[in-house]
Amino acid sequence: MTGPFGDIWVYLSTTPLLWLTGTLAAYLLGVTLFERAGRNPVVQPVAVAVVILVVVLLVSGTDYDTYFEGAQFVHFLLGPATVALAVPLFAQWKRVSRSVLPMAAALVAGSLTAVISAVGIAIILGASRESVMSLAPKSVTTPIAMGIAEKIGGLPSLTAVLVILTGIIGAMTATPLLNLLGLKDFAARGFAIGVASHGIGTARAFQVSELAGAFAGIAMGLNALATAVIVPLLVRFFG
Repeated sequence: MTGPFGDIWVYLSTTPLLWLTGTLAAYLLGVTLFERAGRNPVVQPVAVAVVILVVVLLVSGTDYDTYFEGAQFVHFLLGPATVALAVPLFAQWKRVSRSVLPMAAALVAGSLTAVISAVGIAIILGASRESVMSLAPKSVTTPIAMGIAEKIGGLPSLTAVLVILTGIIGAMTATPLLNLLGLKDFAARGFAIGVASHGIGTARAFQVSELAGAFAGIAMGLNALATAVIVPLLVRFFG
């Protein structure tokens, strides 16, 4: 490869910028495919990007530490992106303030269901205790889920994978499932997906409606707090 593009490739291949560029390119390709598929939730941009990056890393023989050295800037931006959820929340504050009691009830029901169903199915299928504990916090955002898993005897690395899978599956299935159930209130739809599938689901909610995205952001934050309390208590109770 020669010319300007060749020079750029030579530079990128010897710096961490290669994997930052690769991550952004994979996601942009996922978004492009998502748009061309008529915003079909099955063609989820994050899922597409993950598959592309996994294939590239396997083919190139690149280990995760090398990849993360370059892609960690994207990880850093998760913090500001989460804080930025306060903007649509402020815009929808009147609607939010009128829904405190329904949200509280939905939060308790959703958090308990997410934990008990996942743990119950895992136990029935004969999963090890470590796997069960890793699965318990899978519906909250990754850093908090990993912290909970470590505290209760799970494997944080396994929890991280399960959290990402939960978010992707939730983002892909939430819209058709909620349509099938006939749920038309975007506030309720957003809160449901925020409780069930954290940040990736919240991003999907914003693609559908700003109202749904605002309520998904609230649900994501509240569910993280609720799960951090509920899971250790359940583990202690059932021993």
